[in-house]
Amino acid sequence: MADSPLVLNRSACYLTLPGTRDHNVRMSGHDTQVLKGVLSMLLLRVVDQAEDYGYSIVVRLQELGFDDLAEGTVYPALTRLESKGLLSSRLVPSTMGPARKYYRTTPNGVDELERALTAWHALSENVERVMSPATSNTSPERSPLTSRK
Repeated sequence: MADSPLVLNRSACYLTLPGTRDHNVRMSGHDTQVLKGVLSMLLLRVVDQAEDYGYSIVVRLQELGFDDLAEGTVYPALTRLESKGLLSSRLVPSTMGPARKYYRTTPNGVDELERALTAWHALSENVERVMSPATSNTSPERSPLTSRK
């Protein structure tokens, strides 16, 4: 591996090793680490709005702008939320295949959603304060965003 050159994929701005599984995969519009950090909150919010089953939850999130969100990301997260007692589920027979597992928030899930929303708002306000040119202590001449070419 030490002899393998790193390749800069300029269109997606990430490094890969030639021959790796993801070498030719374009990066999605969402930072996967950021999405991972907010996925539980998003799932709790969507399920709190309406009891739903896994695939439908994925579709709802995709329609809300998370078009690159995969079922393989959502299903394990739903299982983790259920094992933590934040979601409960019930099986509902389906006329189109196996029974569907419908999720709903528990009282602990509602409490966690409120806590997560409060934390999210505080974090996003702080990020906005740092990123806002009006409140930045960095002069435009020395700003790393304007000095790089």
